[in-house]
Amino acid sequence: MVTVTRIGGLRVVIYSNDHRPAHVHVIGAGCEAVFKLHCPGGPPELRENYGFSRQALDGIKRALAVQVARLCNEWETIHGDP
Repeated sequence: MVTVTRIGGLRVVIYSNDHRPAHVHVIGAGCEAVFKLHCPGGPPELRENYGFSRQALDGIKRALAVQVARLCNEWETIHGDP
């Protein structure tokens, strides 16, 4: 698991042994959410949520959208083509 960025106190990670399509796990505060990146230009899309409020998810999605190109590059570095 590689932490590729942080959103507030939350870690945004890509697992090195994970599957396609390109996605990130957002972990923290006892919660986890998975967002598909839709590389190369987004927008990120919620795939799974375990405990985050709708308000928190909206903020996470906005933060990921700003960084989606960089996150796609990180995915490609770890896994090859998104």
